[in-house]
Amino acid sequence: MKPKILAFAGSSRKDSFNKKLIRIAVEGAKEAGADVTLIDLGDFPMPIYDGDYEDALGMPDKAKELKKLFLEHRGLLIASPEYNSSFSGLIKNCIDWISRPVPNEPYLIAFKDKIAALFSASPGALGGLRGLVHLRAMLGNIGVMTLPGQVCISTADKAFDEAGKLLDSQQEKKTKELAASLSTLLATTQK
Repeated sequence: MKPKILAFAGSSRKDSFNKKLIRIAVEGAKEAGADVTLIDLGDFPMPIYDGDYEDALGMPDKAKELKKLFLEHRGLLIASPEYNSSFSGLIKNCIDWISRPVPNEPYLIAFKDKIAALFSASPGALGGLRGLVHLRAMLGNIGVMTLPGQVCISTADKAFDEAGKLLDSQQEKKTKELAASLSTLLATTQK
């Protein structure tokens, strides 16, 4: 059975560098035999998490849809932009909503036994590295294991061609290899 991986970028911007990067990672995971679902978090609009909103109106429908996708996939490919030295509020809000349990459901069930590979592309010199430090810590706190390697593409505004491919073939190769390693690990640890 093919390992199932959910892939997304933490940006809803149409020409996001991280959307370009996640597409390359998806290619690598698919080449390694994974069944990958690529989503755009912009297709899951939801209000900023608020406990009073949740008490009054429950979980938004888009949060329920996203949580279902998380439950159906064991692996995660995440390309996160760096906003003010951390990961995006879009990722945080999505995780805040899908972490909410429904009655008779274990806490953090959407993250149980998940393994993630992390990527980032940024116009800055560190390629989003600082944001991935925070994302890695948060994912670990909710039970998601992250692969030790990661890919950070600096000067991302100059790193991609018009077709969305990386100009540096080594960066392209590393991106695909990291995604492939997630696929391989998931395949060898199938339940």
